[in-house]
Amino acid sequence: MTAKAAARKAKGNRAEFYRRSMQVLQNANIPFLIAGAGAVRFYTGVSRQTKDFDLHLRPHHIDGALDAFAHAGYKTEKTFPHWLAKAKRGRNCVDLIFRAGNGLCEVDDSWFERAQDEDVLGVTVKLSAPEDMLWMKAYIMERERYDGADVAHILESCAEKLNWPHLLRRFGPDWRLLLSHLVLFGYIYPSERGRVPVAIMDALISRLRNENSVSGSDRLCRGTLLSREQYLWDVEERGFRDARLEKRAHMNEGDIAHWTKAIAKETRRKKRAGEIPHPK
Repeated sequence: MTAKAAARKAKGNRAEFYRRSMQVLQNANIPFLIAGAGAVRFYTGVSRQTKDFDLHLRPHHIDGALDAFAHAGYKTEKTFPHWLAKAKRGRNCVDLIFRAGNGLCEVDDSWFERAQDEDVLGVTVKLSAPEDMLWMKAYIMERERYDGADVAHILESCAEKLNWPHLLRRFGPDWRLLLSHLVLFGYIYPSERGRVPVAIMDALISRLRNENSVSGSDRLCRGTLLSREQYLWDVEERGFRDARLEKRAHMNEGDIAHWTKAIAKETRRKKRAGEIPHPK
């Protein structure tokens, strides 16, 4: 078999895996949304190959989804109980995402209310709304993975379609993060700056100008909401308080320890797969 033929066969196998996985959930009457690379491709046209198939589910549907997949012959696990479960079959995997890895962005009813219907591989499903995709991806700034390009592509492709007041509400106290992505968008696409509503930029810049400086002994580090590894020094050695332990983040100290311990394992896996180059 030639390399091209093998690649076509693998692509066909993945497509069948995706189709079967969607049907498993539909047959079990478990609502889900297409997320990840599939949704990004639909909204932006940007395509990338991945063995994982990302779906968004409400937290209270995760156990039922895992039972359905197990009954269908998949190997299942609740990989990180605060945000992610997996269902595997062969070399392919379904990621069942119900929050972001930082404990924020919980999938709730509003995600489904804003979702849109689409045909995916002959199956009628719902796609996560671009605002929700952008919101969740905005926080991913790891050393080995940065989703800012996805955010920029969603903005470039969907700026006129976005519900900007809703997006502003989504970010809430993290409005500085939204502003940073909008500023970066204007840098990446100078000709497209005007597509971000002036009222939104004015409102965010006004907040920035009027923001009071924080003083006192309670030093908070929100870097851990962006990267699980790169700000550990701040919270473990430098006396900063971990923002993941705030009430709005669905994480406790046990979740953080489990999420941190997995860094080394994930790095080794990516090095074996060639996703991270070995140091020379």
